[in-house]
Parts: sequence; C-alpha cells; structure tokens
Amino acid sequence: MTASSSPSPYWVSTDDWHTAGEPFRIVSDLPSDCTTTGSTVRERRQNIVNVPDHPLDALRRALCQEPRGHADMYGGFIVPPDDDQAAFGVLFWHKDGFSTACGHGTIALGYWAIATGRVKLPDGGSGSVDVVIDVPSGRVTAQMTVQQGAIIHADFLNVPSYQLANQITLNIPSVARDITLDLSWGGAVYAFADAGLFGLQVEEKNHDHFVALGREIKATLGERARHDDLELYGVCFYTNLSDDDEAFTSRNVVVFADGQIDRSPCGSGTAARVALLYAQNRLGEGSSKVLKHHSIINTAFRASIHRSYIESRSEFPACIPQVRGTANLMGQNRFYIDQSDPTFPGFVFR
Repeated sequence: MTASSSPSPYWVSTDDWHTAGEPFRIVSDLPSDCTTTGSTVRERRQNIVNVPDHPLDALRRALCQEPRGHADMYGGFIVPPDDDQAAFGVLFWHKDGFSTACGHGTIALGYWAIATGRVKLPDGGSGSVDVVIDVPSGRVTAQMTVQQGAIIHADFLNVPSYQLANQITLNIPSVARDITLDLSWGGAVYAFADAGLFGLQVEEKNHDHFVALGREIKATLGERARHDDLELYGVCFYTNLSDDDEAFTSRNVVVFADGQIDRSPCGSGTAARVALLYAQNRLGEGSSKVLKHHSIINTAFRASIHRSYIESRSEFPACIPQVRGTANLMGQNRFYIDQSDPTFPGFVFR
C-alpha cells in the first residue's frame, strides 16, 4: 500500500498498568475502522486471527512493537462482553498475536475498572466487589478487596483448570539429555519443568538461557502439547523452595509466545500450576495452604484452590484457581498511528 492510499492517521489512548512488574496496556476506545465481529469474545479473537492484515492486528503491532512498545509488551483491547452478566470483554495481545488467557491482565483490569468507574465501589467504600470479564478462554473474575475506597488486592478467579499430562519425556539437544515435564491448562497450555534439570537458577541474569530453552521445548513438544485446538503457550521453569503446612513456595519464570519473559509470576501460568498441585494432592479445596509463587524479579502471587470443579476435560481433576496480586498505574498515553510512517507497524530485535 502506498503512502497516498494509506488509511488516515489517528490517535489512540491507552492506560498503562503493571501487575507485579509485567506490563498491561489497556485500549478502551477502539478506532472506528478497528471493528471486530463475533457474538463472543472467543469468536472475536478467532475472526481477527483468521483475517490477514486485520486492522486490530495492525494496531496490536503498532502498540506492542518499537518504537511505541518493546518485545515483551502486553496489552488488551476492550470489547463488548458475551452477555450482560459481565462488565466487559477483552482481547489480550502480545508481540506475536492474540492470547486466550492473561491472569496478570485480569488483575490489572480489575483495578482499571474500579479506577475508571466502570465498576462501582462496594457500599460504604469497603468490602468486596466482583469485576466479571469475558476473555477468549471463558468468563473470569477479578474479585476486588477494598478498604475505605482503596484497593488492597485483587483475586483472579480463573476458568476451570486441570493437569493435561504427567511426566512427558523430551530429549533436549542443547543440554544433551532427556528431561521430564508436566502439561497443565489454565486458560492456555503450559509446560512445567524444574530449572535444576538445566543447571539454572531462576535469576534475572539467566533470562536469555530461559528464552532459548523455552523456544526449544516448545518446538520439541510440537503437537504433543496441543489442547482445545491451541498449541503450547508458555513454558514455566521453576525452583521449589519449601513445602510445609502453610505454603508451597516456588520461584518461577514463564517464557510465553515466541520468547517473551513474564516479569510477574504469570497469572494464568500460576493457575495452571495450582491445577498441577491439586492433581498431586499438594493443594486442596478448603485448605488454608497456599502457593506462594515468586517471579524472576521476585514479585509474588499468592494462589489457592477457590473450589473444585466437577467436569474435567482430562483424566485429572479440575479446579477453579484463585490468584491474588496487585497492580499499579504507570501512566496514560496518546499514540499517533500513521501507516505512512516508514517504520509502521513497528519492529523488534528478537
């Protein structure tokens, strides 16, 4: 397309939050030509994915990639909910496309919904209020705890989550050995591997090693990790720190999509880990024991079993995980989207 035939430039506004260090860029008012079709958020996502050069995909890339973003940017487009039982819907995105689930984004959206008045504070300014959100993987809730008008924390209540496979053996050429890993569903497919299998500690200095290993594991697993017509989304490398009557404590890093590092402990990844621990009888419904899940930058989520779920789509039991975290507003931006810009829609270096 030549510059003369490019769509007219336009401005788009964003609210930029982070949850435990992981960015979440919210676009609540979509440009008029960035329409979506579908009766559900899931259908809207699929219709964008199936249409080459969809305007929303171009906007995703422009907001996610440099010079407006970076290779590890994350965000969401606000869209209508599936029905009037939810406050709104959201299409999650990152540098490689549109994801089905995002726990850290759900937590940020809970804060944003209260801050913008889309969901009202509880009577008297203290108590709990639910922000119900439709996402591609289903309906989720950010349960907001408020004291005297201030948000204390958010509890992300996920879609039904369950282990998918136990102790899959893979040969990893880069380390010249076989490893074993588990697969779990938390709105997206995650693989879980002990970082010690690779002689690594979950530390910031090792992030490039984890990116390379995450890509290698994803390629090696291939179709073996496919579920609900979705490929493997993320690889969680963990180090178990302690296990007692009060908490199972772990430090992890999730490499998702094509080499993105989650700075937070990963919300939907933490939910998938809860499902694993539930299947292993290390966490249970009604128990006070929690998962303390630390990230590569040492922020933390606190997670538990909200309740069991009767129907599972695997041989393992299902549950509704509850993941507690906090989010912070970083700023508000107005971006100028001009397709005649020679760098449009942007670029990344990995």
